[in-house]
Amino acid sequence: MGVQEVKIASNQKELNTFTRCLLKDIQALEKMLEDDWFEKSPIRIGAEQEVCLVDEHGKPAPMSMEILEALNHPSFTTELSRFNIEANLSPVTFTGNCFTQIQQELDGLMDKIIQTAHDLDTRVILTGILPTIRKFDLELENLTPIDRYYALLQAIERLRGKVYELKIEGLDELNLKHDSALIEACNTSFQVHLQVTPDEFVDKYNIAQAISAPVLAVSSNSPMLFGKRLWNETRIALFQQSVDTRITNEHLRYTSPRVTFGNGWVRNSILDLYKEDIVRFKVLLTTNIEEDVLEAVNNKKTPSLRALSIHNSTVYRWNRPCYGISPNGQPHLRIENRILPSGPTTLDEVANAAFWVGLINGFPEAYPDVTKVLEFDDVKTNFIKTARNGLGSKHHWVHGKTVNDIELIQKELLPIAKIGLQKAKVDEHDIDKYLEIIEERTETGMNGSRWMLKSYSKLLKESTKEEATTAIVAGMAFNQKTKKPVHEWKLASIQDIADWHPTSLLVEEFMTTDIFTVSKDEIPEFSADMMDWRRIRYLPIENEQGELIGLITSRQLLRYFSTMYKNEKMEYKTIKELMIKDPLTIAPEATIIEAIDVMNKSHIGCLPVVNNKKLVGIITESNFLSITSSLLKRLAAKKKKNARREEKEMKEAQEKANEAIDQKEKME
Repeated sequence: MGVQEVKIASNQKELNTFTRCLLKDIQALEKMLEDDWFEKSPIRIGAEQEVCLVDEHGKPAPMSMEILEALNHPSFTTELSRFNIEANLSPVTFTGNCFTQIQQELDGLMDKIIQTAHDLDTRVILTGILPTIRKFDLELENLTPIDRYYALLQAIERLRGKVYELKIEGLDELNLKHDSALIEACNTSFQVHLQVTPDEFVDKYNIAQAISAPVLAVSSNSPMLFGKRLWNETRIALFQQSVDTRITNEHLRYTSPRVTFGNGWVRNSILDLYKEDIVRFKVLLTTNIEEDVLEAVNNKKTPSLRALSIHNSTVYRWNRPCYGISPNGQPHLRIENRILPSGPTTLDEVANAAFWVGLINGFPEAYPDVTKVLEFDDVKTNFIKTARNGLGSKHHWVHGKTVNDIELIQKELLPIAKIGLQKAKVDEHDIDKYLEIIEERTETGMNGSRWMLKSYSKLLKESTKEEATTAIVAGMAFNQKTKKPVHEWKLASIQDIADWHPTSLLVEEFMTTDIFTVSKDEIPEFSADMMDWRRIRYLPIENEQGELIGLITSRQLLRYFSTMYKNEKMEYKTIKELMIKDPLTIAPEATIIEAIDVMNKSHIGCLPVVNNKKLVGIITESNFLSITSSLLKRLAAKKKKNARREEKEMKEAQEKANEAIDQKEKME
């Protein structure tokens, strides 16, 4: 859950004081490892569930503080944004029906938050990235109002500057600037913690790294951001870029991002990771520390290692080392898996956890030292390639082999995971139930990302992009209620949003972003051909900085060529002489109703969409025609649905009346 009482160092003295505490924590940890302080039994599994909150339209709902107050439950806590909440599960012993226990508690917590959210007109969705999230939702007003989060964003801004650039290429391409690291709040995950003993930490951490790619491949659930199809697990790229404190010129040399897969195998102990993170990454947050950890260790008292915990919480390894204190007062070590996305269902999430934990526990049986059969660079390459391409990628595997991840999972990794769970004496029912879900996903090729992408492609043939993403969220909400695993889901349908209406939605959700422009010095003939070839009626004119300076319409060009024809001469002109200078524009965060009002009052057919003087899109009558068409379809569907319901109610009423008549006749 993280330490909440943190701040940014106000001066060098405070920073130096905290750094000394950090170094003392390392000394204390080293002493505890040498003297064998750490708990070795029982081994436990824990988890953290992050959820998205949405409104009736499937858009982010900044309601976390209100819902948490209504819940009044110790298992729930805040996340970075006001449209996310985190649930913390109780650790369970890694044996018996441990995964059933995890799912039962998880389902119970989800039922609580779903009901509480529903009472506040809010819905809960499990997904790695909410498909309907908008850049507009990531303004600072949606930052959770807790000092720790303000301090974190300010600390990143101090190192990085205020402007954040996102560049992610997939089937579509995202290239935008944002003014806050709050964009990281797009990501939600299901984080799994596995307790390990100190003597096993190195081997099991290296195994966690080695299996990251195939585990990610089968569990991916985040292929879209801002309506664009990017990486199969876009969280990987988004998280790194959103909290990257490196400045552009530093990229000419190697500087590790704070979100990192790592730079090599661990060789000695957990201290290798902590020490590397201290020397590589500047301190972002500090706190007042009164505990003398070295004195505590000398007095045989388990220290909290508060400084180390705070620094570790600002370095985001995909497999993160963790130090904690068990209820019995003994310290313990954990590996936290941050790779797994939230969703698609709790059943899918627990299956992912069982697969990951089983692999870590069973891998030494097949490969006693993974570092001798696999190159770290290959493991890291596998991870990035899988995040981009998803299930079906080729992996560099042991002894230099190259293998498809589906074949790898089915033929080698599932048997290893089963052995690992059997070693821990996990119930056969749990083993079969959860590993079969992983096997069936690979057989169908259907994980969360594949379901989303296939649904989106299908929906785009019959709806707008905004409707498509809304239908996907509606489809997720419906299927999550069934608690069926994702490989059994039907694709999202436009009928899932029969009550959809755009009255409160924004221009950025409907505007055309694939726009064609010309410069003021182009000749009219070029603009005319461009309009003809692309079947468009409006061409924005922008300068070299991407700023809108004018607009040319098909009617203007038609009038120009008609005049030239009648005069039987062609006078050389440029677009600058014909264009509408300083055309009316609208901001992306404006509503559709505002855009319609502007166009109606001004008797114009299009509005360029401008943000900070830069052209970001265009909205025309055709966009509104699409909205109107969709509305009419929705109204027709709703009318038909209501008619069926009324017919059913009338039939039921008639049947009850007939029953009453029959009963009366029998009594007479």
